[in-house]
Amino acid sequence: MPERPEFIQLEEGDDVPSVRDRLSFHHRKQVLLIWPEKGTVLMRKLDLVLIQRDALRRGIRLALVTHDPQVIRHASELNISTFETIGASERARWKRGRTGVFSNRLWRPKKDTPDPDELMSVASRVRGETEREPLLRRLLMRLLLLAVVAGAVFALAYILLPGATVVLIPAQNRVDVEVPVTADLNARGVDIENAIIPATLLSVTIEETGTIQTSGQQRLADVPAQGSVVFVNQTSSDVAIPAGTNLSTSAGTPILFHTTEAATVPAGVGQQIEIPIEALPASAGDIGNVPSGLVNTIVGDLANRVTVRNINPTFGGASQSLAAVTQDDQDRLLAVVRQQLQSRAYVEMLPRLEDTQFLILETVHIAEERSDWTTFSAQPGDAADTLTLTMRAVVEATAIDEQFGQQIAFANIAGQIPRGREILPETLVYTRGPVNNIFQNGQVAFTLEGTGLVVGQIDTEFLRGRIAGMTVQEAATYMQGELDLLENTAPQITLSPDWFGRMPLLPFRINLIVAEPTA
Repeated sequence: MPERPEFIQLEEGDDVPSVRDRLSFHHRKQVLLIWPEKGTVLMRKLDLVLIQRDALRRGIRLALVTHDPQVIRHASELNISTFETIGASERARWKRGRTGVFSNRLWRPKKDTPDPDELMSVASRVRGETEREPLLRRLLMRLLLLAVVAGAVFALAYILLPGATVVLIPAQNRVDVEVPVTADLNARGVDIENAIIPATLLSVTIEETGTIQTSGQQRLADVPAQGSVVFVNQTSSDVAIPAGTNLSTSAGTPILFHTTEAATVPAGVGQQIEIPIEALPASAGDIGNVPSGLVNTIVGDLANRVTVRNINPTFGGASQSLAAVTQDDQDRLLAVVRQQLQSRAYVEMLPRLEDTQFLILETVHIAEERSDWTTFSAQPGDAADTLTLTMRAVVEATAIDEQFGQQIAFANIAGQIPRGREILPETLVYTRGPVNNIFQNGQVAFTLEGTGLVVGQIDTEFLRGRIAGMTVQEAATYMQGELDLLENTAPQITLSPDWFGRMPLLPFRINLIVAEPTA
């Protein structure tokens, strides 16, 4: 089964070099060049000749898929197969192309040239003279030509083939600075000498609401406890118990009660009657809820005639109070809402900043608040479980451009770079320190820290030209003495081929690698 051809789809912008490059990947294969559907390429006959020659040199047999009549005609003259479709190319036999296109103009017969038959009589004589040319002379010419070619090849190889790789590690050190910077709302530009940068004042009007639990108490009238007592007669006569007879407990602080109804204890020792009682105002509240048996004292003359005792505990006494607003509650809520106003203002200011700006948090403050912008839901002394404050205020803050501060820090770093060294921009890091002071005139003093890596300068182009052609030892000695290299390191030189012994004569054949510094 014949080998399946390789396909190369041509584009409208392809030319001879691009097609030859793509042919370089296909050795000793059948390759089908496919013309684009729209437009055409390689319309000159010379284009096909050059491609055909390159294909024959690589052992490639070419065929074309194209509808262009001009390309088809040129291909036919070069004996290159052309097809309408890819399928047709797989079914048909491919021609073997040729590269002969043009005849040398010196070969063209001149006008009035004799017929070849007329020259036959002298042909043998001419041929004989040619054969009598000295063989030694021809041999010497060939040897001389061979020597010249060999010398040229050797010279080119001596110049072009050698290569070298040199690895250098430049000296390095880290520079750290700490700069006191002042941001001024009145500054018009960066003052590097005095470390002053311009600042921007941002302002927003914010309204916020806050609520807290009240901490005060408002006393209400206490509810007196109720119950009943049993009076026991200690005489042989009836004993009248008037309403309002005072009773008390005997243990600890006396708790006072009084009877709420009038009654009479029947005559006879041991006779008894139960009468309802209620705590007096002085003992109102939950203090009047006493266990059974504690109400056992009669206040007044009846104490000698009857005894008293509560059989069941008294009940229902309650001390009443309500939550109320205090001045401390208002002060505490005002501080909370002020903080909320500043926090919300900070969030609303952030989208107004440029990419290189940042807001100094310590400068966020309430610039204006008015009594008619501050509304409490209750005043001190009012009964309320919660207190609500709705407040509006103007909040201001200072913003600065980080790049301005970095210019000052960089200027300080640059002043510490040793001669012959340079700073690596990608290693620069800036950090804003704390705010040291906020002045009444709007100035803000803070600290800015900067750090960066400084390395020795190496002019690679100059160095290539300087060490080209030196011996390895000469090149190493020169670089060790002239370059600012990292302490205890030496240039690493690798030659190709390794037996050459010298640096390449051509500077571009020297590959200089400046190793990345480590922090």
